[in-house]
Amino acid sequence: MSMQQTAAGSPSGLGTPVVHCPAGAIRGTARHGLTIFKGIPYALPPVGPALWTPPVAAPVWAGIRDATKFGPACVQPPRKPGSLFADTLPGESEDCLSLNIWAPESAQNAPVLVWLHGGSLTWGAGSEILYDGEILATHGIVVVTINYRLGVFGYLAHPELSAESPDGISGNYGLLDQIAALKWIKRNIAAFGGNPDNVTIAGESAGALSVMYLMASPMARGLFAKAIAQSAYMKSTPELREGRFGEIPAEQAGVELAAKLGAVSLKALRNMDAAALAEAAQQAGFAAEGTIDGHVLPRQLVDIFDLGEQAPVPVLTGFNCGEASIFPFMLPPLPDSAAAYEAEMRARNGDLADALLTLYPSDDPRTSLLSIARDAVYGWTAERLAVKQSALGMPAFLYYFDHGYPETDVANLHAFHGSELPFLFGTHDKTPPRWPNANGRPPDNAISEAIAGYWTSFAKSGVPVAKDQPDWQPYGRDRAYMHFAEAPCGGNNLSPGMYRQHEEDVRRRRTAGNTAWNWNFGIAAPTRPTET
Repeated sequence: MSMQQTAAGSPSGLGTPVVHCPAGAIRGTARHGLTIFKGIPYALPPVGPALWTPPVAAPVWAGIRDATKFGPACVQPPRKPGSLFADTLPGESEDCLSLNIWAPESAQNAPVLVWLHGGSLTWGAGSEILYDGEILATHGIVVVTINYRLGVFGYLAHPELSAESPDGISGNYGLLDQIAALKWIKRNIAAFGGNPDNVTIAGESAGALSVMYLMASPMARGLFAKAIAQSAYMKSTPELREGRFGEIPAEQAGVELAAKLGAVSLKALRNMDAAALAEAAQQAGFAAEGTIDGHVLPRQLVDIFDLGEQAPVPVLTGFNCGEASIFPFMLPPLPDSAAAYEAEMRARNGDLADALLTLYPSDDPRTSLLSIARDAVYGWTAERLAVKQSALGMPAFLYYFDHGYPETDVANLHAFHGSELPFLFGTHDKTPPRWPNANGRPPDNAISEAIAGYWTSFAKSGVPVAKDQPDWQPYGRDRAYMHFAEAPCGGNNLSPGMYRQHEEDVRRRRTAGNTAWNWNFGIAAPTRPTET
């Protein structure tokens, strides 16, 4: 137990540890050699007039605050029917800006891993059962999970909101929450045994998108030392007042949403019931995403990474073999023959078609369409992160998760989007109700130990190392990567030609300036601009 802590119980595992940190005294629980603190507020509740305003740091509290239960999740619409990620949350509230900490009892100056949950920036919470930090913390790190505003509450831009802002901007409230949480961690984590100068931000899916936003935002600079992005997607992003890349301006989208909801003013929006507003906004098609505002996010992610303006930190990044298998919208209607597939690919892809048909041939259109969607969204992004961080002289470590087990493979969900999460957190026995059960076969346990070892080693030193596992070489000139199948295995040149082809596609779309590069589904992709 660190010098800042005192125990209010006796034997380890039964005590009620109290930590005195700059935010105030706080009581948690002790379990299996860890001290655990839940529901710690890092910002004031963004309610009433404070709704859609930047977070304000929580004041120092008096007395000893109880932190033995998770705080409520941020208000969100119901999960989509059949979602594998649907889980029971500890209630929902606008008063939701809290974080949770798992720390070894003996931690002193330990590395810190801050987990940003996924869920399309619309669903989820740091308290989700998949993200229990207990097993990861036993590897000698402090694990922190956070809540941040979601959906319409986290990402609405609107002219009236911009008029209220000293900077003349709006949107990005969920991202600002993440930055506020990182500032709280910087000030307070030493009291829990963590090193505020050795913080790794990590996330999957929308959490990985958030990692890239934080790498891109000048406001987050200096708040973390390393980054992990699992199944990230470097999407084209709406700009505050200008329509570019097929996106309408974010402020205009906010005005149109308000009109659909019958809200004649910002006051009317603020007076709506929160749960009803969350669901109505989602049903009206509101897409939660960052806003390029010139301040929190200065420019498109692709531009920031091209210019080398992102945080110069080591990166661990990768994607899964079956990313698209749980997303029906990513698989367009199948053509009725191989010839029809080839014809449609040529019609939409022009002079790039031959190379793409080599990568995604017509002999199995369904597999090819799932693969092109996976690579265009997640594979391209992962390798691009490795390329751009390497160009900064930073170590970058690329992986490809290709591990399945009987329950996933029978359901055609081999290595699906997010399926690496219980392997990382060691939560095979804590998955959501619809999650394909991982029954703890020896290969599954071995992969779990390897991933946890690599990830926590990276958080400690910036180099992923796992006991009795192969060395993981940095991406570098050899395009090195780690392949997680039945066992980890190093390799070079993952999917030859994949990155180059999708980079060329995105380059043309960026040059044209009027088409998005978010979702390339092969025969359902917008027709590519041709070279002039």
